[in-house]
Amino acid sequence: MSTEFAMRPEASAPPHVVVIGAGIIGAATALGALREGFRVTILEPGEPGGEQAASYGNGCWLSPMSVIPPSSPGLWKKVPKFLADPLGPLAIRWSYFPRVLPWLARYLWAGWTEAKVLRAAQALRPLLVGSPALHKQLAEQAGVGHLIEQRGLVYVYENRAQFEAEALAWRVRRQVGIEWLELDADEMRQREPELDRRYGFGALVEEGGHCRDPGAYVAALVAQARAEGAELRREAATGFRLEGGRLRAVVTAAGEVACDRAVICAGAHSKKLAAAVGSRVPLETERGYHAMVADAEVGPRTPMMPYDGKMSITWTDRGLRCAGQVEIAGLEAAPNWKRAEILRDHLLRSFPGLPRDLPAERVKLWMGHRPSMPDGLPCLGASAATPDVLLAFGHGHTGLVAAPRTATAIVDLLAGRKPALPMQPFRPERFA
Repeated sequence: MSTEFAMRPEASAPPHVVVIGAGIIGAATALGALREGFRVTILEPGEPGGEQAASYGNGCWLSPMSVIPPSSPGLWKKVPKFLADPLGPLAIRWSYFPRVLPWLARYLWAGWTEAKVLRAAQALRPLLVGSPALHKQLAEQAGVGHLIEQRGLVYVYENRAQFEAEALAWRVRRQVGIEWLELDADEMRQREPELDRRYGFGALVEEGGHCRDPGAYVAALVAQARAEGAELRREAATGFRLEGGRLRAVVTAAGEVACDRAVICAGAHSKKLAAAVGSRVPLETERGYHAMVADAEVGPRTPMMPYDGKMSITWTDRGLRCAGQVEIAGLEAAPNWKRAEILRDHLLRSFPGLPRDLPAERVKLWMGHRPSMPDGLPCLGASAATPDVLLAFGHGHTGLVAAPRTATAIVDLLAGRKPALPMQPFRPERFA
């Protein structure tokens, strides 16, 4: 179906776009649509930037090097371990396994060979490249430029052998143009004097950046959109009214919102909305956790990811945050807070200067829902039922870093332009 939009001859006012969801993707899209000249309404039942949102609790990284899909060659061999160990870095709850099995099969197949991993990386690189500078611009326009920093991101290892154990990922990164500096033990000591001395090797990616408070950042972008004319309605979209293949309204529990276009940016809650406009996509939630220490005594100078922890460690304005873990258990299951406690304990081992007996009131635990497609690529493009409804979700681990270029591509489609971003890998119908 064409993604071109014909202006309706009877419309004298600017076309009305409803953006469904006020996470980082929705916030950036709303701002882009306003600046293109559209009238914009944002539908969001929760607080923009609030704790219910994945945008609030992510790892804070703006990582243009996050081009490696979650699956990799040989991962299928570890599925029994994922089922047996509920506290491993990736776990699948037994009760949810039958429901997630089709998605899991596609997930494993997506990273079955190095060639498949490379194709995913080649698709993701244009979506992520230059992201810290783009976020800095958005943040400054919203009056929160201080929340975006670009001081690099570092992966730390106990030794070079651990780094070389991830050779495939680093080889693919180099093939798509990512560069890094290798740090020996002495350089690690100079750069990170508080880091446990067992870490003797690092890979510093200087093009990486981070956000000092993702929740406050998203809230500021939504506030800026409202200041520029967007209407925020605290309602959840439940469906759409179409007539003759054209969108007439977005349906909510409170009634209809008449509009010309709509963009589904509802994260892990997007699946039913996409199905309502004919796009049946295999969206799943990868539940992620974080632990945050208030008034931490020590921490990293540069945001880092320890090899043995598989988590990001980043200073934020609210505390020292460690974030990670992947749990496949659906949207409804209760959190397993032991997973967040594992992150906290690893943080304490990584920085011996932190007290061993942190009181509970100094440690905040959080769980949220990454919206993940099995191939690690988001769904971007027109719905199957109408070109008036666009899909913009499923970014998995790259939602924050991918938001600016995602928004630009979606606004191009809204305006009837061909995006500069190569869209073919992200087309929603690739799973049909």
